[in-house]
Amino acid sequence: QVHLVESGGGSVQPGGSLRLSCTASGFTSDNYAIGWFRQAPGTEREGISCIGTSGSTFYADSVKDRFTISKENGENTVYLEMDRLRPEDTAVYYCGADEEGVWYTAMGLCHSHPGSWGQGTQVIVSA
Repeated sequence: QVHLVESGGGSVQPGGSLRLSCTASGFTSDNYAIGWFRQAPGTEREGISCIGTSGSTFYADSVKDRFTISKENGENTVYLEMDRLRPEDTAVYYCGADEEGVWYTAMGLCHSHPGSWGQGTQVIVSA
C-alpha cells in the first residue's frame, strides 16, 4: 500500500520561496509517476507539476518558470521548489501518485486523479 507524506508548507510573503517534500513508501522500485497538486478554497484540485514514469516533467502554465519539481529515487522523495510565490499560490498542496508499473506521462498524471494522496500541506502567500 502506497503512503505519501508531505512537509514544508507554511506562510511566506509574496516573492518568497518554499520547498515542499513528499516521501513515498510502499513502492518497490522507481517505476511510478508522482506529482504535486493543489486546491484553493472553493476550487477543484489541480495538477501543477508532475514527473512521469519515464522521468519526464510537466508544469502547469500558472507555475511554469517559478516552480521546479525533482525526485530523489534512492530516497523515494519528490520535491517542489517554489520561487517568486504569489498570493494566488495560496492553497493546500498535495502529493499524488498512482500504482507502480502503470505508465503515465507527466502531463497525463497531472490531468488525472491519482490513486494515492498525501494528507496535504498548507501554503499561504500573504503580505
